[in-house]
Amino acid sequence: MEKGILYIVATPIGNLKDITLRALETLKEVDFIACEDKRVTIKLLNHYNIKKPLISFHQHSRWQKFDLIINKLKEGKNMALVTDAGTPGISDPGNNLIAEVIKNEIKVVPIPGPSALTALASVAGIDMQKFIFLGFPPHKKGRNKFFQKIAEAEYPAVYYESPYRAVKNLELLASFNPQKSIIIGRELTKVFEEIKRGNLAEVAEFLRQKKAQIKGEFTIIVY
Repeated sequence: MEKGILYIVATPIGNLKDITLRALETLKEVDFIACEDKRVTIKLLNHYNIKKPLISFHQHSRWQKFDLIINKLKEGKNMALVTDAGTPGISDPGNNLIAEVIKNEIKVVPIPGPSALTALASVAGIDMQKFIFLGFPPHKKGRNKFFQKIAEAEYPAVYYESPYRAVKNLELLASFNPQKSIIIGRELTKVFEEIKRGNLAEVAEFLRQKKAQIKGEFTIIVY
């Protein structure tokens, strides 16, 4: 029996119009869609009148879920992997699933599209020919080392951040290197999109003042 294909499909990070024609075509043609949160993915699918069986797959998924997905692929079913927003495999458990799929000699095909990382980098206005991407900071263990690495980085450092820890972590970063400048993007591609530039103290104060209004995750560039 011929094995199926796992498609890694990038979905909008906010504005539903940002999905590609190829992504829509893929979602319409696959047999199943593995998604991070069914409620989020259903909104996207309903918007484009797509009806497909969904399999939840997220950071807390057990190995039985890996087996379920791989077995369906082995049966010849084609599947799309999506995250709540952006490109799977970047700061989510998609890379673990992809590694297992590759071990089982199943074909993996990228369907590229939106990414918060590249969205902010494209409007940074600084040299981004070389940069480092560090994902989300650790909550506790390794947090100091994470921000010390950013403070000492030779190239711009990009990371994702929760609004609940942003100010505290910027203060930690300033303790290592207060001279750093920063670009922060929030609500990217959405109605209330906002991009703030400045030094660490300025941006930290900006976030303090707006803390009650801020929702969603940030993309941050430190240089």
